[in-house]
Parts: sequence; structure tokens; C-alpha cells
Amino acid sequence: MLVVSLGLWPQPAWAVVTQFDRPALTAELLQQRLRSPLQSDGMAVLDLSRVTIDLRPENAAFREQFYSLVQAQLQRPGKPVGLDLSYSQIQGDFQFSKLGLRAPLFGESLSKLFSEAEQAQLQRDRRRLSRLSTLSRTLLATPTADEPVPSQLTVFRGVLMLTQTRFSNSADFSNTFFLNRIEAIATQFIQDVQWAQARFSQVTDFTSTTFRGVANFRSTIFFAKADFDQTLFQSEANFQSAEFQAAAGFNRVTFQKTANLTRVQWQGAADFAQTHWLDQALFTRSSFAQGLFLTDAVFDKAALFREVRFSQPVNLRGAGILERADFGYANFAPGAYLNVAGLRFDSDRAKIVGDRGKIGHYISVPTLQGNENLLRELIRNFRKLEQIPDANQIDYTRQRLREKELRQQIFGVNLNAASPTKLRQVGFSDAQVAAIVQHRNETSFRSPAELLSVGAVDLATYIRLRDRLVATSPLPPATDALRRITIAAYSLWIGLLLLLSRYGTDFWLIFGVGLVGVAYFGVVFWFIDRWRRVVPTTVLPTVSETLRVGLTALLLATFGLVQIFRTADYPWITLVSIAAIATPVPTALLVRLYQQGRYHPMMDTSYFTEEGTLRQLRILIGRLPIIPRESTFRDRYLPILWDRRWSWLNYFDFSLNNLLRFGFNDIRLRDQHVPGLITTLVWYQWGLGLLHIALLLWTLSRTIPGLNLLIYFK
Repeated sequence: MLVVSLGLWPQPAWAVVTQFDRPALTAELLQQRLRSPLQSDGMAVLDLSRVTIDLRPENAAFREQFYSLVQAQLQRPGKPVGLDLSYSQIQGDFQFSKLGLRAPLFGESLSKLFSEAEQAQLQRDRRRLSRLSTLSRTLLATPTADEPVPSQLTVFRGVLMLTQTRFSNSADFSNTFFLNRIEAIATQFIQDVQWAQARFSQVTDFTSTTFRGVANFRSTIFFAKADFDQTLFQSEANFQSAEFQAAAGFNRVTFQKTANLTRVQWQGAADFAQTHWLDQALFTRSSFAQGLFLTDAVFDKAALFREVRFSQPVNLRGAGILERADFGYANFAPGAYLNVAGLRFDSDRAKIVGDRGKIGHYISVPTLQGNENLLRELIRNFRKLEQIPDANQIDYTRQRLREKELRQQIFGVNLNAASPTKLRQVGFSDAQVAAIVQHRNETSFRSPAELLSVGAVDLATYIRLRDRLVATSPLPPATDALRRITIAAYSLWIGLLLLLSRYGTDFWLIFGVGLVGVAYFGVVFWFIDRWRRVVPTTVLPTVSETLRVGLTALLLATFGLVQIFRTADYPWITLVSIAAIATPVPTALLVRLYQQGRYHPMMDTSYFTEEGTLRQLRILIGRLPIIPRESTFRDRYLPILWDRRWSWLNYFDFSLNNLLRFGFNDIRLRDQHVPGLITTLVWYQWGLGLLHIALLLWTLSRTIPGLNLLIYFK
């Protein structure tokens, strides 16, 4: 029974190889095959398929005859001739350079056997090789007599077919320019194979190929699409300094040993979806001009992306990191990021490394649902590495997604309760609405993603509408309205924390907000204290004092605005939020104050007093804004002076005390003959200051490493 089960178990594509008899290729059979080539897509192809070709040293006579006869046919003038080795077995070392044309690397002369298109194509790469060779000799090393610099390359003009070909010994295709396509589907390379410095002009297909020995593709160039889907690399795979000028497909590839992909130029999309890396994956100093797809890839060992250049997003959706992913010194172009939605990552066994304070900005997930544990593990990962800014950035991302999810619950359309008319207004077609109603009559939706199980709803529709949909249990209208109000209040609170402090992750942002508040309220307090009335007795400031107050407020506000625009993601919305908090209440109180007028004793004395016994820098966390009523305390507080050129500084000092709990003098509001509107205004700023200092201390606790570790690793 076990044998039957194993036989029915699905096998990977590279494990399925057609079995049949391969007769030995003799000199007579070789000549017969060469005299009757096949036709493939209008091209003559030498048919050496389904045979055993013995090129071992003990069969030296046949080996020399084989190379000479095949080369003579391939180098005939006129149209190019292909070579079909499909389903054959090649014993002994295979030297492909003995079959192709030899073209000079330097100089302008080319063989007349090449067509104009082939000559142009060859000339393009010859110049490049010539420059690289010259640079190598000049900068790196001087060649000796024992190490001559190659002066020729091999050119193969026709198609090369290697479908299910088995190379029992080493094979050498290095330094060859393939002007036509290569079909190497399910090919088996039992020992090492050399493709170093090869050039592939047309589509190259290595689908389901098995490389048991070292696969050396060092410095190769793929001018057209390269397919390595479902390929198995059982030994080292070396693509160092290779160049893929079109799309490269490595879907479902297995790398059992180290995969060296350093300094590779990826001009097209690089698809490594569902790959399995059992050893190190080295992408150091590579460059990706298009997207890199690592969807559902699994990295058992280290994956090194150090000094890599990413021009477009990197898709790590559903990937698994079991040891270490290193993005140190990686360069991300504008718009490039790491999509880690659904990433399988355990911070106890693995880690993600990157530049401190930078890598966190490039990690992205589209939704909070399904990624909460991942974001928590990423925060823990960066805290263990003492990369507090990156941990805070991930937490900021998490809270932004949470706020987005809350807004979606407030304004989103409930799939389980929306009427068909509402579903049509959202954007569903009549057929889709009918399918949704039928589905929810049978079973309720648990998440918008379940729409994909409804046959009438396609992926494009789901992606277009998913941000406008929710899936919750239907509630009575009154209960649903109360739920939305509660969620709206919570969403507003989180939104303010995000706008004013990036959810406690940026000290300079909340400090800049505080400076703007200090400047604003300093001007307000100066205005109500010095602009009292015009008639019957004028109580107004001088022109010079007005200018000094305006200049000071401008300087403070400018410094605060610089910090806001430097650190906030949405600075203008942050300023609108500050205005919404700080402007309405003071404006209403001022309007009412000047409507009523002021007709109380001590009109020629300031409302603000300072403690006259000490002048020192003070931290006033527990200080209240009004002086005590006890007479001994009143004797210590004297009204601030109006007739000094520096007296206007006291208003900004009082605002600093009220908002930041920090100042140079203990300035408070007097408790006698003060309009209640002014007292209300002072207490209002004091209350805002209490919230601000709490937010400031919370932000400091999340950004100071030592204190942070004390909080999060109790």
C-alpha cells in the first residue's frame, strides 16, 4: 500500500523524465543523420536526438570525427543550421566550442558566414567584451604568458535543442554567443556545466532542468527572456555579474546549495515565486530595474540583499524567512518598498536586518487584517536588534492601518446587511449582486476576502472595491449608529496621535507642534493683557512692543513649522489639526471678552504675576496656572512690568510654562479682578499642555533605547 501511495504522490517537473532506448551513435549513423537534417520553423536542424554519444577518452577516434563532421555541417555558408540533441545521452566531457564558429574578439573583421543582422548583433557584444577585457587588464591584473587573454569567442547561429538530454560528464558552453534560441527543457547535467560569459540572443528555456554539479553562469548575458522555471540546482549556482536584459523566470526553482547572484543586472522583471533556498541566497550589489517577485519563496538560510538597488517594489508576499534577511545599505528608488504581506517570520529564530532608521520605512503591508502578528514580530525583531527607530516606524505603520480599518468600519458598506441597491451603487454588477445576496443567505461573510469565493466576483472587482467594504454581523439601526460613533471617536483619537507625534515615534514632530502652540498662545495672552480698551482710558501696547512680539512669535512658529514639515507625513493636515484644537475655543472667548468689555479694578495692572523671590530655569510639571489664595504666597507674586523693553518675553514664558511645563520664571495668573473668560482661556491652555506633556513623555519613552527596553522587556 505504501508503494502505491508513493507512486501516486505528485512529482516535480524535473523528476519526470521520459525513459526509452538510446542506440549508440556510430560513425555510419552519424553520417546518415547529418545527410538528412530536419526542418524546424523553416531552419535546417541536425538530428542527433535519442542516441547515446560516447565522447570518452577511450573513444578518442570517434570523438574527433564527431566534432569535425558536425562542425563542418554547422559552419556551412548560407542559412544557419541548428542542432538537436534532445533525449540523447552524452558520455564524456562535452566541448561545445568545437562545434561553433570562431570569431575574433578584437578588430572589425567578421566572418562572411554571418548575415547583416547577425553581424550587427555580434558586433554589439564584441565591443562590450573588448571594453571589459581592456578594463580588466588595466585595473585588475596584468596577464602572464600562462594566462593568455582570450582573443576569440564561439558563435552558434542555429537553434540548440537539449530537451531531456543527459550529460553524464562535464559540459562546456562558455564564451559562446548563441544567436538563436535554446531549448533545454528537463535537461540533466550530472556533473559541472560551464556557461560562463555566454551570450543568449533569443529566448532561453531551461525549464525543469536538473543541475547536479556546479552550474556556472558567471558573466552571462540574456538579451531575451530566460526561463528557469522548476529547475533544480543540486550544487552551487553561480550567476555572478550576469545580465538579464529581459524578463527572467525562476518560478518554483530549488537551490540546494549556495546561489550566487551577486552583481547581477536585472533589466526586466525577476520572478522567483515559490522558490526554495536551502542554502545561502546571495544578491549582494545586484540591481533590479523592474519588480522582484519572491512570492511564497522560502529561505532556509541567510538571504543577503546588501547594497542592492531596487527601482520598483519587491514582492515578499507569503515568503518565509527562517534565518536572516539582510538589506544593509540597500538603495530603494522613490516608490520602491518591500511588500511583506503574509510573510512567515518568527523573530525568535530569524531576523531581518537593514540600515538603522531606514529599513522600517521601506516595509509595507496593504491591510492590517491577516498581518497583525507579522507586524508584531517585526517590531520585536527591530527592538531585539536595538533599532528603535525602525521598530517605531513599523508600529506607526500598524496604527495607520488600524486607523484606516476603523474608517472603513465607519463608512464601509456591510456585505451582510447592505441592500442590493446599495451594492450596485458601490460598483457591483447585477449578476454580482445576485450572487452576493445568495451567498449571504446561505452563510454570512466573515471578511471581504470571501468575495473571491463567489464565482461572479472577479479579482479585479475585489481589488477595486475592497477598501469600501466590511463584513460584520447586522445590527439594529440604533445599535449600529452607536457603534459607528464609538469607532469614530477612537479613530479620531488615533488619527490625532498619528498626525501630532506619528503615534509617539517622533520627538521633533511633537516638539514642533508645541513650539507653534507656545507662539500662538503667547500672542493671545499678550493681546488680552495689553490690548484692553481704547476709551475712556487707553490701555494699548507701543508700536515697538507690538513689532517685537510679532517677530518673536514668527521665529518660534517658523522653527516649529520647520520641524513639522520635516518630520510629518502630512504636514498640512497636521497644521489643520493644530488649528482645529487651538483656535475655536480661544477665538470664541476673545470675541465674547471684547463684546462685554472690561470694567473692573486694577485695569492698569497686568493679569499675570511672577514669583519675585527667585529667577531660575524651572521644570514645572505639577504647577497650576493661578496663584494660591494664601496671603503669604500673594506677597511673593508681583505683577509683571509693562514699562520694560523685555516685558513682552513674560507672555511667551507663561505660554511655555503652561504648555511644556518648562520656563525661566514661575509666571501665573493673579486671582483677583480677572474676568472669568481669561481664566477659562488660561485653564484651557493648561489642559492642552497636560495632554501635550503626556504625549511628549510617551514619545520620549518610545524613542530613548534604554527606557524603551525597560518598558517593552519587563
